[in-house]
Amino acid sequence: MGIGIRIENLRKVYDTPPPMAARGMGFSFGPGPKKEKKKKKTEVVALDGVSMEIRAGGIFGLLGPNGAGKTTTIGIITTRTRPTSGRAFVGPHDVWKQQAAVKRLIGVVPQRPNLDFALTAREILFFHGAYFGQGSKERTRRAGDLLEKFKLTDRADHMIRGFSGGMMQRLSIARAMMHDPEVLFLDEPSAGLDPQTRLLLWETIREYNKQGKTIVLTTHYMDEADTLCEDLAIIDHGKVIAQGTPQELKASIPGGYLLRLRFDRSSEELIAGLKSLPGVTEVRAAEGGKADLYADRGGPLIGPIVAAAQSAGAELSDVHIIEPGLETLFLHHTGRSLRD
Repeated sequence: MGIGIRIENLRKVYDTPPPMAARGMGFSFGPGPKKEKKKKKTEVVALDGVSMEIRAGGIFGLLGPNGAGKTTTIGIITTRTRPTSGRAFVGPHDVWKQQAAVKRLIGVVPQRPNLDFALTAREILFFHGAYFGQGSKERTRRAGDLLEKFKLTDRADHMIRGFSGGMMQRLSIARAMMHDPEVLFLDEPSAGLDPQTRLLLWETIREYNKQGKTIVLTTHYMDEADTLCEDLAIIDHGKVIAQGTPQELKASIPGGYLLRLRFDRSSEELIAGLKSLPGVTEVRAAEGGKADLYADRGGPLIGPIVAAAQSAGAELSDVHIIEPGLETLFLHHTGRSLRD
C-alpha cells in the first residue's frame, strides 16, 4: 500500500541577525568600544502556509528556485527542522510528536554527502543498519546487495576519502536504503552527477518505487522531474504556486511555447506590438531589453517579432525558443531572475 504524507499549513521563520562586528580582534588605538544599540531582529520567512498531500506509493517531485523553501520543507518532514507552526504527517504519525516512529519509516539523502571519511563503504552501511536494529546476517546481505546495485562492490572495503563525488552520492543513496524505508527522500540527488550515474539513479528510483515505496525528490532538472515524477509541486517564496501531474501542469502554460527575446532597447510601444501578434498569449518585459513571450508557436513568430521591433525602432539581438514542457512552466511561475 505504501505510506503517504500530509502537510498542513507549514510555516517556518528563521531568526538570522547580521553577524556581529569582530570586536576585540586585532589592535585598537582609539577609545574603548561604545555601547551598541540593540539590533533589530531579522526574520526570514522560509515557508508561509505550505499545504500538500503526497500520494502513498508514488514518486513526487518538489520544484523551485534556490531559496524557495524546498529543503526546509524536506527538513521538517524528516524531523531535522522544527516548524514555527503547522503540522506534517508521515503515514499516521505526527512528525514532531512521534519522531522515533517517523525516523523508522524514512530514508534521507541530503543535498551534500555527509559520510564518515574514517570508514569504508561497507562499514558505513553496516553501522547504519545497526542503528535500525538489523542483525549481522541481514546487514551483510543487505549491504552486499546495495553495493552491487550501485556498482561499488570493488571499492566496498576502501576508505571513502578517495571516492569521487558520484561514488559518494551513490553510497549516500545506498545508506538511505539500507534499512528498507517506506519513504525515501532525495534532496537534489542528481546534482553534479555524470549522465551514466544519473541514469543508474533513475533506474534505482523506479525499481524501489515498484516495491510500493513512496519517493519524494527535489530537483532543478526539469527532464528528471518530467521523466520520473507522477505528481509535482512548484514552491517559491515559501508558498506552493502550482501542483498537479506533469501533464496537467504543462497543459496550464499559456500558449505553450516560450520565446526568450533580447532587444537593443525596449519601450512600451515594442511590448504592445509584441502582445498584438497572432497567437501571443502573454508578454513579460524584463530589464536590459529582455522580454519573455508566450505563444502557441515558436519559429514562425520570429519574422513578425522582427517586424514589430523595427516598427518600434528596436532591433532583435537574440532569441531562444523553449518548446512546451516543465521548463516553460517553471519559468512562467518563478521568473527569470537569478537566486542565491
